[in-house]
Amino acid sequence: MNEAIRQLFPVTRHYAYLNHAAVSPISLPVYERMNGYTRDLLERGLVRYREWGEAVEAVRRSAARLVHAAPDEIAFAANTSTGLALIANGIAWERGDNVVSADCEFPSNLLPWQRLGPVDGVELRLVPERQGRLETEEILAAIDDRTRVVTLSFVEFASGFRHDLATIGRYCRERGVLFVVDAIQGLGALRLDVEACQIDAFAADAHKFLLGPDGVALLYVRRGVLDRITPTVLGWMSVESPFSFQRAEQPLAAGARRFEPGALNTAGVVGLGAAIDLFLEVGPERIERYLLELAEYLRQGLQSRGYEVVSSPRPGERSSFLCCRHPRHSAEALHRLLEAEAIITTPRLGRLRISPHFYNLPSEIDRLLEALPA
Repeated sequence: MNEAIRQLFPVTRHYAYLNHAAVSPISLPVYERMNGYTRDLLERGLVRYREWGEAVEAVRRSAARLVHAAPDEIAFAANTSTGLALIANGIAWERGDNVVSADCEFPSNLLPWQRLGPVDGVELRLVPERQGRLETEEILAAIDDRTRVVTLSFVEFASGFRHDLATIGRYCRERGVLFVVDAIQGLGALRLDVEACQIDAFAADAHKFLLGPDGVALLYVRRGVLDRITPTVLGWMSVESPFSFQRAEQPLAAGARRFEPGALNTAGVVGLGAAIDLFLEVGPERIERYLLELAEYLRQGLQSRGYEVVSSPRPGERSSFLCCRHPRHSAEALHRLLEAEAIITTPRLGRLRISPHFYNLPSEIDRLLEALPA
């Protein structure tokens, strides 16, 4: 990536920041867009609310373009957890139904489904991770005629394992099973085409690989499944004409906007929009190709220094980040050692997770490798 892009990320003046799978620093365009909104609010109050309303709709269109959806299939939520819970709670469950997932999912994509057991009598079937991988065939084999939902991460948070979304999505669509994706660990770093992957719904907070602020997330709900997911939190913005204040009885908004019950985090949404605009300008294909090459460079360096890389090396299963471990040094100790050298990573489940983004350089990977004990 060129130096002009790198200059948009002031964090590079202080750190080799390789922790985007946790919380990302924002770029200058994100900061400036958010600052523009808050400055306007400070000086004008709501005088320009129409302009900022259109700015929000422009973000909806940009997000749709990023994932190959229609704008009316995009909603904004507070975070990934809220988005996934809206989907889980909105399905008309029957006792004996089941949900298929993985035992290595982040809690955001386990807890909403776990609560369905005692409440609705829904079984949660968890396919096990083995040596940093999950077998697609084993996931598909867990599906039967009582499966209502398959829910998986785009990329698993503690291994970097990338699911074959297209194969799983096709299998689910053929059987009328909803395919729900926690996209937070992939979106922004890797390309995502919701139609090609036949995804019915996904949620992804902005604060990881989307390089946006926290407190705002994308929620995608496919038009074709809106009648199968009922909004369980309704507010004045959920309806077709929210500014028709005297029409208390009116239809829900035609698309995914029905999942937005009230005022949005406008500063967060427009900040996310600036991040998405940068992705679209640079090119999602170019970003993905660069990050896969950078991750492979990191893999080879780690292995040459005696580290076990947990993340799968197989084509189609590789993602933008790696998890590794050392026979003598704990992940926590390695994290602390690197942080003392202004190299930012994180420990997860006994593994050191290293997650660069497209403004990081191979020289920063070299710096990390030199700082790691053999």
